[in-house]
Amino acid sequence: MTTNDPRRWWALGALVASMLVLGFDMTILNVALPTMAAELGADTGDQQWIVDAYTVVFAAAMLPAGLLGDRWGRRRMLIAGLAVFLAGSVLGVLADSAGPVIAARTVMGLGAALVMPLALSVLPSLFGPEERSKAVGAVTAAMALGLPLGPIIGGVLLDHFWWGSIFLINVPLVAIGITACLLLLPETRDPATPRIDLPSTALTMTGLGALVLGIIEAPRRGWADPLVLLALLGAVALLAGLVLRERRQERPMLDIGLLRQRGFLWNAVAATLVTFILTGLLFVLPQYLQAVLGHDALGTGLRLLPMMGGLMVAARGSAPLVARFGARPVVTAGLVVLAGAAVLGSRTQVHDGYGFTALWLSVTGFAFGFAMIPAMDAALGALPKERAGAGSGLLMTLRQTGGAIGVAVLGSLLAGAYTDRLDTTGLPAAAAGTAADSVGAAHAVAAALGDRALAASADAAYVHGMDLALLVCGGASMAAAVLTALFLPGTGGKRRPEEPAGVVVPAVDARQ
Repeated sequence: MTTNDPRRWWALGALVASMLVLGFDMTILNVALPTMAAELGADTGDQQWIVDAYTVVFAAAMLPAGLLGDRWGRRRMLIAGLAVFLAGSVLGVLADSAGPVIAARTVMGLGAALVMPLALSVLPSLFGPEERSKAVGAVTAAMALGLPLGPIIGGVLLDHFWWGSIFLINVPLVAIGITACLLLLPETRDPATPRIDLPSTALTMTGLGALVLGIIEAPRRGWADPLVLLALLGAVALLAGLVLRERRQERPMLDIGLLRQRGFLWNAVAATLVTFILTGLLFVLPQYLQAVLGHDALGTGLRLLPMMGGLMVAARGSAPLVARFGARPVVTAGLVVLAGAAVLGSRTQVHDGYGFTALWLSVTGFAFGFAMIPAMDAALGALPKERAGAGSGLLMTLRQTGGAIGVAVLGSLLAGAYTDRLDTTGLPAAAAGTAADSVGAAHAVAAALGDRALAASADAAYVHGMDLALLVCGGASMAAAVLTALFLPGTGGKRRPEEPAGVVVPAVDARQ
């Protein structure tokens, strides 16, 4: 298939559908957990791991996944990833206790890790430089759109079906994606890719897994908890061992040289910091919309859509601006606007209502699109074609790790501010401890005791913590804007001279 073949748009549609499924599977369980806990007898630790197993494996396996695609064929490994994700979904449908559900989510995370970088790495073989930013925008928007769709889809399913339907919905969608990839995608690979180095792969997966585990557990256990310290120190040791081993390899699996390319490095930094901010926002906002404003899960998902509306506008509008001015001014401007939107959101008061939130969410989505999509496109465009899988795997690993850090940092900040501001004077010790766990728990205690003052104090404390988190988001976005303005290459989003429009990618497997 060449870059002017009309079937490329059908292929893009298959990739978009696959990414949409990955996106809403990150958040759909948040709606179903109370029902699952009651029917499966899952305790708090079980529920935590039902959610976290997907994220930990997802982040830890993405970098080796990109290399596997480079070596064995990107289409082949993409289809394999979809098949693994499908198998995990079927296991989830059949599960009857918490253990199999955790196992299902682990398998789904492994499949998602294969799909994510390879879905991006096949785009240069389908689209020329003029269209590539649109394709990257579509795939990125699909992933982002899936996040708020998760609570909407989960709410609708749980209103009509049993909890296993949140896994069952994946089956037909992924099956369609596999069929479309088989029929429409060309096979590309790099025969010169380094051999699969099992020790390096093990160091990569265990090191990143330990890092993400420590980051996820820290807000709940505390940064001084032995498990958290062991995970973080182990991650440092494992990843340092990986770097030392790779530096001695003639053809390393982890190509540190990619980070010496300014176009890749600083666009990856921008994309990672934006992911830090947006993932943190999507962690903070649902609790505000549900507990403070009183919306149900379905209503919460719907009220996150203004952010997606802004993203859709930016996805269409960023390409002409990048073509005219280059990636650096567009990405920098998007980050500045994102900082402004976060600071505007930090002015939220308890009685403001949803209208003010919708306003700054719309601006946030708009800024997110103008910062993320050109940065992703320029980072991918800076990669040598033969390293597309490994480079996109590294890029998505950085983004996923940035997202986990965003949840951990902003979640810890929010929890600390909430606990400090919550007034539990006069409450029994057990009730006060429960109320301090979360704003939702405080509302449950207030309803049981008929204590309206406690509910009001919980709302005010949560909004205070959310405002502090949004201020941190604003500061992180401005820091990213300064970095991109200083270090991004001025032509980061433009076509490279050696890559003319309509080029046929030479790395097509002749045996396909």
